Amino acid sequence: MKCPKCGFEQTDQDKECLKCGIIFDKYMKLKENKPTLTSTETQRAAHPEQIREFIKDLFFYVKPEANPLIFGGRVLVFIIIFIWGLKFILTPLETHYVMDSFWHLVNIPFHEAGHIFFRPFGRFMTSLGGSLGQLLMPLVCFAVFLLKTRDTFAAAFALWWFGESFMDLAPYINDARSLTLPLLGGNTGRTSPYGFHDWEFILHRSGLSNYDHTLAHLVDKLGTILMICALVWGGYLLYKQYRNLKFV
Repeated sequence: MKCPKCGFEQTDQDKECLKCGIIFDKYMKLKENKPTLTSTETQRAAHPEQIREFIKDLFFYVKPEANPLIFGGRVLVFIIIFIWGLKFILTPLETHYVMDSFWHLVNIPFHEAGHIFFRPFGRFMTSLGGSLGQLLMPLVCFAVFLLKTRDTFAAAFALWWFGESFMDLAPYINDARSLTLPLLGGNTGRTSPYGFHDWEFILHRSGLSNYDHTLAHLVDKLGTILMICALVWGGYLLYKQYRNLKFV
């Protein structure tokens, strides 16, 4: 049968369109019982519906057909980030587990590049630029996957990385007064000149040094929320792709 809304061909047994997600019975009943509206009333009624459809298509689009091998690879990636994400979420930030993980090594080049990129904007932005750099990179990937390549699962992974980057920064922020965290080169904030430790300088210049622990835990919780959202989103997308699998 052909979907009455998007025209996608599928089996007669399907009760929900595999492409646009409408439920056929409800869609047809709404269409049959839809009252006649004036042009102005039609525009007003259509606007919220268009927004909902736009959001649904933007965040929950999956290709009508899924390759089993590609799907299997994505399931494997999801299992890895799910287990890894739980470890990040359940481990207190004071243990520095996130900064000791392999993913911290992924963030470091973008962190250091951020210092260079923001250097023309002054000393404060140079220090803050490292943290901004490691946050902007997954955010750019998220936007490209979501808007350009239309790969929503890859966008969910980028959102997971975005959350992880926040969690990766939390121990650094938390160290702004104690200055005991090992930095690049093997130094700590205590054995380095003032300003070498980004967040010591940022919070001191901002007058917020006494709030380092509070800010660190807020950043960590924000990362946790983003990571959970990414896992729920990615899991739902895999479920939709599973329904589209073609084994022939």
